Amino acid sequence: MVQGGRVLAELQGNPTLTHGERLPGELILTLDAAGVPLANVDLLAVAAGPGSFTGLRVGIASMQGLATATGLRIVPVSVFEALARSAGGGDSPLAVWIDAQRGQVFAVLYDAAGGRMLTEPSSLPPAETLAAWKALGVTGPIRFVGDGAIRYRNTVESELGSPALLLPEPPPLAGFVGLIAAEYSERAVLPHAVVPIYVRRPDAELARSRKMTRA
Repeated sequence: MVQGGRVLAELQGNPTLTHGERLPGELILTLDAAGVPLANVDLLAVAAGPGSFTGLRVGIASMQGLATATGLRIVPVSVFEALARSAGGGDSPLAVWIDAQRGQVFAVLYDAAGGRMLTEPSSLPPAETLAAWKALGVTGPIRFVGDGAIRYRNTVESELGSPALLLPEPPPLAGFVGLIAAEYSERAVLPHAVVPIYVRRPDAELARSRKMTRA
């Protein structure tokens, strides 16, 4: 919950429960913590991805349901953008790496200020990600943020030949998602227009493709 450029309340979810089990109740708890009734909310925000396919679908569906019930619009916010905002500015480009499982990272490279993408989002193994960036002429020190950077720190240091400029594990991103949504309220869309940012094809689609190929 944000208001006037500051975070009024932000709660971390219970990781022992699924998104579907915890989300509706945690939305109400957040409103209670902020002391703001739902009737006073004028804009909704949702982290649109990339991330867990199931988590994204449940999160987006929950906000779509709330938007439909209240008549509010939703601002979809990229997790890349939220992570970049959490890192702040610096003197070197910022790599945002999210663990994509299956030995891959969802990755994008921002400029030093963290506001402009220097590469397109990708989903590749860490070494291939860095090789693709080198092929684009990306040189010099790079800062890294995200759980993918933490998991593959050794690969980063091996490929770059120097210690990784690894930022600390970022704080919860809900507040940053809310602040970005409030800042860019012109991005707000109707509930049905929220599109998940998958970067790579969902596992269900890949499974269907493999089945069709075998057939």
